[in-house]
Amino acid sequence: MGKIIDGKALSAAVKDEARAKVEELEARFGRKPCLCVIIVGENPASQVYVRNKVKAAAYTGMDSRLIEMPADTTEETLLEQIKALNEDPAVDGVLVQLPLPKHIDEEKVIDAIAREKDVDGFHPGNVSGLWLGKDCIVPCTPAGVIRLIDSTGVSIQGKTAVVVGRSNIVGKPVAKLLLDRNATVVIAHSRTADLGAVTRLADILVVAVGKAGLVTGDMLKPGTVVIDVGMNRNAEGKLCGDVDFASCEPVASWITPVPGGVGPMTIAMLMQNTISCYLSRMQE
Repeated sequence: MGKIIDGKALSAAVKDEARAKVEELEARFGRKPCLCVIIVGENPASQVYVRNKVKAAAYTGMDSRLIEMPADTTEETLLEQIKALNEDPAVDGVLVQLPLPKHIDEEKVIDAIAREKDVDGFHPGNVSGLWLGKDCIVPCTPAGVIRLIDSTGVSIQGKTAVVVGRSNIVGKPVAKLLLDRNATVVIAHSRTADLGAVTRLADILVVAVGKAGLVTGDMLKPGTVVIDVGMNRNAEGKLCGDVDFASCEPVASWITPVPGGVGPMTIAMLMQNTISCYLSRMQE
């Protein structure tokens, strides 16, 4: 029977670490780290995510700003707002909540955020830094996945890690982080032939494709550590992951639930990234 990896409890511990660090940094440098979040439009899910990010920042004691812009905001206006924040010495982290309205080029917006203030870790400079092994801001969800694995006490080194999913936000960066920890990494995806044959190789399995119940218990090797990044709604409208929890939990050694697993860690790691951006700027 798999042990549950409690993402809520771990995220609370990470936020407490950040809270203590913010207090220390304010005493040391005379100001708190500052996170600025921009939301364009009224996407209900985005509004929930943004509220949670602002709430977490308040909990840690750091300063935060929320800039709400209407859905018909022009790309030029948004880029001007980002430029102003890049140049504001009191702002350490800038985050634009995705997705954006269709008339705005997301890639252009991500590129416009100063690399040193890119708390999401999406800027090309941070992406290349991750793959080249240089100092960079690591995307929040992949960083949270690694913290969740570490919390089990299972060593990543020498293990076979299978990542199902190849997105630029989760799949690819989490594969690189596992590689950096000396795992042997296999990347699979929704079009992999005989996916079960690949997932059964895994000592550590990370699933991030956005397809409810894709991985079932018969697709696991007994004792696998299972990290479910998926966030879907089933036919009854209930939140569920990419992993069929009921059939996988008896086979896994450790497993994350949905909700309450990876999700809370993403926001906790955002707090850590904001502190990292602050420190980099203050120590220049």
